[in-house]
Amino acid sequence: MIKWIYVLAGLALYCKMVLFPNYAPDVIGAEIVQAVVTDSGVPNAVSGIIFRNRLYDTIFEVVVFTIAIMGSQFLLANENPSCSIQRLVDQPSIVLARLGATIAALVAIELGIRGHLSPGGGFAAGVAGGTAIGLVTITASPDWMQNLYQRWRAATWEKISVLVFIALAVITLIGYELPHGELGTLASGGLLPILNLLVAVKVALGSWAALLVFIRYRGLF
Repeated sequence: MIKWIYVLAGLALYCKMVLFPNYAPDVIGAEIVQAVVTDSGVPNAVSGIIFRNRLYDTIFEVVVFTIAIMGSQFLLANENPSCSIQRLVDQPSIVLARLGATIAALVAIELGIRGHLSPGGGFAAGVAGGTAIGLVTITASPDWMQNLYQRWRAATWEKISVLVFIALAVITLIGYELPHGELGTLASGGLLPILNLLVAVKVALGSWAALLVFIRYRGLF
């Protein structure tokens, strides 16, 4: 019975797409992009959409990522730590991995600070930061990485970044915004640069937490 319901729903959707036109606004793509840039105050229209026009969606994307990290830690907490953890030990591989980590870290910083001005953004910056951490992890001692994570209180900063992001996002959704400033400058866009940086910190630190969990309990890099 359920199968036929799915079939009928698929046919209804197909008929809708074929028989009914998709009404589009009477503006061309360039005008839409210009409208987003004007409203957000940043030249990167993608950041304008993510952190302003579709900020409600972005809030829940951050929350979902947070829940995924917490779920990994919760589900693996009752397992016995793996005793067969391996890492790269040959010097050429270590040099190449850490060179790649340095490049990825620089890219993460660039996208985190200037993501609202150029292609990229907070999520891309966080992924670059997580890549840098992962490349260091496969060449370093797991205990050293765990001690470093705890020494810098990365888990606390991750939670703070989420809470601050949600608070600033709610303020933005209510309608309060900082002055946009001069278009194209580092301080333009009101709260957008701050939201961009918070997402970058959250994704990078969350990736670090996930790496440590899977290394400890599964022996996986």
